[in-house]
Amino acid sequence: MSKEQIPSQVGGDDSRRGFIKKASTAAAVVASSNIVKTPVYGQNQAPSTGRVIGANERVNVGYIGVGGQGQAHVRSMKGHKGESNLAQVAVCDVSKSRMDQAEGIIGEKVARYTDHRKLLEDKDIDAVCIATVDHWHTPCSVDAMNSGKDVYVEKPMTRYLHEAWEIQDTCKRTGRLVQVGSQGCSARKYHKAAEIIQSGMIGPLVMGTTSYMRNNPKGEWNYTIQDWATPDDMDWKRWMGSVDKKIPFNADHYFRWRKYYPYCAGLLGDLLPHLLHPYMLATGSPEYPARVVSLGNKALRTDKNTPGTYERDVDENVQVIIEFPSGFNLVLASSTVNEYNMTETIRGHHGTLLMGGLGSVKIELRPERRFADEVDPEVFDELLPGEAISHHEKNWIECIRTRKQPNCGIDLAVKVQTVISLAEMSDRLNIMCVYDEKNRKITTGDGKEVKPITYGSLDLS
Repeated sequence: MSKEQIPSQVGGDDSRRGFIKKASTAAAVVASSNIVKTPVYGQNQAPSTGRVIGANERVNVGYIGVGGQGQAHVRSMKGHKGESNLAQVAVCDVSKSRMDQAEGIIGEKVARYTDHRKLLEDKDIDAVCIATVDHWHTPCSVDAMNSGKDVYVEKPMTRYLHEAWEIQDTCKRTGRLVQVGSQGCSARKYHKAAEIIQSGMIGPLVMGTTSYMRNNPKGEWNYTIQDWATPDDMDWKRWMGSVDKKIPFNADHYFRWRKYYPYCAGLLGDLLPHLLHPYMLATGSPEYPARVVSLGNKALRTDKNTPGTYERDVDENVQVIIEFPSGFNLVLASSTVNEYNMTETIRGHHGTLLMGGLGSVKIELRPERRFADEVDPEVFDELLPGEAISHHEKNWIECIRTRKQPNCGIDLAVKVQTVISLAEMSDRLNIMCVYDEKNRKITTGDGKEVKPITYGSLDLS
């Protein structure tokens, strides 16, 4: 039987157990089933620009970047466009072949652009889904919000930290919505964990552990290079964008860009955001990090097993430790050379939540031995929906109409991006990063200020 609602109290009303049970039940009633209520920009405010969309009006969506992940969104939204009352009206990509493929999925002629700014000039487009290479996330997102469009942008939200601040400031100024594509944030499990934690059931938070592990003997992200990818097919200069050290057209870099630092932070930018967003959301009160330490390596050099590719810049194996101001520590690991995951937990002083891993729709609460008389063991199962892109997209479309903040909105996303960026700095610069959220200032453990890395600040940028 499902235990979606926390059971009512057992024992007297004046017992501590009874108080916790009452508080937990109240939290479950008050909390939204889809949205954790954290401070956000522009919540329930009319947008400063753009069309105000009524509850029964169609949402016109354009797609910026229609490679593999962009086409996944095109395909997914086509599947629920009737339910969501959306129209797929335009695609933008540097590659003509990619646009042909996306148009084929949509199944009808749509407007096509190689420059995202031209797409944004179309006043009939209400919102854009951005799935470009990472270093284009910020220009496309900022331009979209300034054009009155709401934004779904794939994770990670940005390539570098200063770009996250730019998106945050633009979001605040324009009142537009941003949903970052970490679909775990639309899984019920993490919202339920937030209700449990905020009720006090497991006491003050102590530590969380989670991991996203893979084992690819031929090197992760060594995707097949397609024959259609040529300089004649695409605007390569535009694809390179803000990258500091430009190179001539290179099909390996085009298809396997997640391996190379100028375009991506590797595991820190691709796999760990799937965990960071929902786990920080699950606390019920996401914080900026106070300290971040990360270390990684590529000791196995698995790219040697794929003939014709280059050795990656990014790590094959990485661990991150984050300390938050409240005292909660989060330990994460990710690998492309071993697929055995860590036990996924959120540990409190009074009890521990076993989160069950990616795809699980169940949480188990285990009391700490010292608090077994005050906290009951519980299993909360059938916590649907689970993790699916379609649920995350639907949440975004719904919020475009209601002007509520989406499940992975700007307040959560900028805090997560801060962790990602500090972790990359820690790993690449061999330092511990201390963060001052009020002044957006980064220092080392001995107080020396460090500027955020950006385009051109390192050899591989």
